Amino acid sequence: MLAVVGTLAVFGGIVAVTQISSAQDQRRTTRVASASCVASSPGATAPGGQGSTTRTWQNGRWVRNHWGDGQMSAAECQQTKAGGAGAGAPTVACPDVKSKLPQVPARARAEVDRNLALLDAQIAEANRRLTAEGRNGGDFINNAILRPLADKRTATLNRIATAIGRGGQRPQDLDKLAPCALADNAQNGGQNGGGNNGGNNGGGNNNGGNNGGQNGGNNGLDVLAKDCANSKLQGHDGFQNGNRCVSTAFGEVGAAASNPSLLITQFPNRVRRNQPFTLRVTTKNLVRDRFLAAGQGGYYVESSLLNDQGLVRGHFHTACRMLGSTRQPPNPQDVPAFFVATEDGKGSNQPDDVLIQIPGLPDSGLAQCSVWAGDGSHRIPMMERANQTPAIDVVRIQVN
Repeated sequence: MLAVVGTLAVFGGIVAVTQISSAQDQRRTTRVASASCVASSPGATAPGGQGSTTRTWQNGRWVRNHWGDGQMSAAECQQTKAGGAGAGAPTVACPDVKSKLPQVPARARAEVDRNLALLDAQIAEANRRLTAEGRNGGDFINNAILRPLADKRTATLNRIATAIGRGGQRPQDLDKLAPCALADNAQNGGQNGGGNNGGNNGGGNNNGGNNGGQNGGNNGLDVLAKDCANSKLQGHDGFQNGNRCVSTAFGEVGAAASNPSLLITQFPNRVRRNQPFTLRVTTKNLVRDRFLAAGQGGYYVESSLLNDQGLVRGHFHTACRMLGSTRQPPNPQDVPAFFVATEDGKGSNQPDDVLIQIPGLPDSGLAQCSVWAGDGSHRIPMMERANQTPAIDVVRIQVN
């Protein structure tokens, strides 16, 4: 059943965000050549029947909406299978530019951001051509896709260097970041976390009991397990499947005062069916710059990371579901009426507002809308102490 999603409104002064919609359990990835091209899960398709990834220009930057965490629509799946790319269609893997830049002068920031967004657009276009024409062979890919992409990136990188040079020292050798190669999605390498899936994540040796060794055994506690070495379950592979054992190390934990916090600071008490509405979410201590698409194998594969200020790198989720009862908990497996993950490169140790546009809820009743923080691989960020409240907030909205 295809979800019907209204057009997202653009409001002046809104922090531009990347919203990534989540699918339930059907992952139309290129890993499985024999997968049937069935309808996407509710909430997994973009407005107007567009592709799994859409881009809009908002408030001076490109916003990318990844619907279904990278899950293909039925039409995209059919096109991929018809092109013979179903057994591991390649995608473009390019060197990261943003992390290689020096301090960008304030006067050059807008132009640099615009060209960084253009680099993303160039990669997206190359990936679209690979999906449609990659079956034409390696020579075609090199001559018609990779080399033109490198030429475009060279010109864009030169514009970035020139913009920075107007207000500071011009960065050298940026053009060395222009060439790109192919990354095989079937192996989850390249841009999707360095190929850790199916390796460290299923082997049970990622944590290795270091906590017990450094703390003198198990702190005198009866600890049943620290990794997946003795688990009878299959190792987790980065996709959204249950009955698995995850061995990815928890990662970095910040100080209590630097742990993420958030609040829904504006919401309607009542809306009509299919009426668009807005939630204002205010975050603190959450740097929204890290998201590994779960639909592409980025679920629970990356350890939690802190930035140089000790703040969690990640994103936050927003979901609305209808409550059938206020006395019985809802079924946990049910798909929500709305779900996005938000990543925009912003966030600091100061309160920071983001507006989430919800295109409307189709059913009458009581809606539960929740917002919660996630690290780069979709886990609720860890906290220094057990008696801290996690970064989560919930409101109820009457729909009639």
